[in-house]
Amino acid sequence: MRLFLDITQGMGLAGAAGVRPFLPALLSGALARADLGLDFEHTRYAFLESTWFLIAVVVLLIITVAIERRNPGAAETGSFGAALAGIAIGLGALLFAGSVADHGETSWAWLAPGIACALVGQGAVRSLFHRVARRLDAEARAALPLYADGGSLASAALAIIIPPVSIIILAFFAWLWIGGRKREGEKYAGLRSLTK
Repeated sequence: MRLFLDITQGMGLAGAAGVRPFLPALLSGALARADLGLDFEHTRYAFLESTWFLIAVVVLLIITVAIERRNPGAAETGSFGAALAGIAIGLGALLFAGSVADHGETSWAWLAPGIACALVGQGAVRSLFHRVARRLDAEARAALPLYADGGSLASAALAIIIPPVSIIILAFFAWLWIGGRKREGEKYAGLRSLTK
């Protein structure tokens, strides 16, 4: 039962990090330092609750917010978007593995499911925000990262407090992602039929 709870907690943390990486990493690190809900101490992932790591995450968060204020939509495209996506996937994998390592499962193999969960969260939000951003004016579009940060923080908090809820969260992310891909496919099919 303990392993199941650790896995579901890891799923939720990884999915939340896939949405936006920094606030889930800060929340889990801060709670792990206080031994509330999870604890990375005495595992190979102990750095996730270390002071230097949490400071580095705060610095990256500040840089990301500054770039997005100067260039709304930067997180969705280009080299900055790719770097942010890579950080999200990496942190998601580490949070999953760290959660499972809390009670002795220390294999590096736990990074792989973390990557998968982070990709699901990332795919869902990119798909959703890409569709929504086209319908919004510039000011409303600039607020989308705040919604993503809020969603990622809420998902991470739920994953820590009630780990099995992570199954529902990840299923919702998968539904958003699949639904978005289906709508894109239907749109392009409609465009192809118009050009014939």
